[in-house]
Amino acid sequence: MLQVQHLRFPVADLVDTERYPLHLLGAGGCDAVVRRAAAEMRDEGLALLDGFLRPAALAAAAAEARDLAPRGHFSETLSSPYLTAPDPTRAPEDPRSQTQRAALAAVAFDEFPPGSPLRRLYESAEVAALVAAVLGVERLYPYADPLGALSLAVMRDGDELGWHFDFSEFVVSLCLQEPDEGGAFEVAPRIRTADPATDADVLAVLRDEHPGVRRLRLEPATLVLFAGRNSLHRVAPIRGGVDRLVALLSYDTAPDTDSTDELKLIRYGRTT
Repeated sequence: MLQVQHLRFPVADLVDTERYPLHLLGAGGCDAVVRRAAAEMRDEGLALLDGFLRPAALAAAAAEARDLAPRGHFSETLSSPYLTAPDPTRAPEDPRSQTQRAALAAVAFDEFPPGSPLRRLYESAEVAALVAAVLGVERLYPYADPLGALSLAVMRDGDELGWHFDFSEFVVSLCLQEPDEGGAFEVAPRIRTADPATDADVLAVLRDEHPGVRRLRLEPATLVLFAGRNSLHRVAPIRGGVDRLVALLSYDTAPDTDSTDELKLIRYGRTT
């Protein structure tokens, strides 16, 4: 059972509205925040909204995440950087023949109590509107996936996310707890193009020879907007006894979007 006492948190009690005035989004009071984050997304494919949560809200959300973490389903997969099966028929210097490991546990949406601060944040129309404004889309809808709409990624000693490109257009995550060692978020921004020469850049990243890789140590309470379809990225191996805890908030530009049963089985070990 969860040990955290859950209350119905108003969004203003969760988000630092002095830095991120969500209530003024439609009235122009949040324009500076949106412009800065949108420019970061355009230039780097990544926007960091640090200090997004108030300190008390971060403490409550992190405590909830630590209580939920043992419920996570662990999975370990091997794939190419393109999230396809490694192709041994290709040349060794072809990234599609390379193998990358992904190992982590995921806590599904239906494990979050209705009054939890993380669920309240995800269900907030104001937060969704801010993300939509930064991405430059008219509206975002909550994911219809009953398991993956909101989830918690739990990474322990030895876990990692190998280099890969995402299938999805964008990802919204909230850093809740960083490990003692390792776990850096590393990204080579926007190196994927239709040009076959892209493979040389991908291979350089895999060999730790690419000069454009950014290595980020995310601070807890940071909301991260990331366009990973064209940016190669990874989470470096975790070291030590403190888990890396990140909440994933899933939205789509179309209503009623769901994920496949195959993906649910891999991530959560079940489909319902």
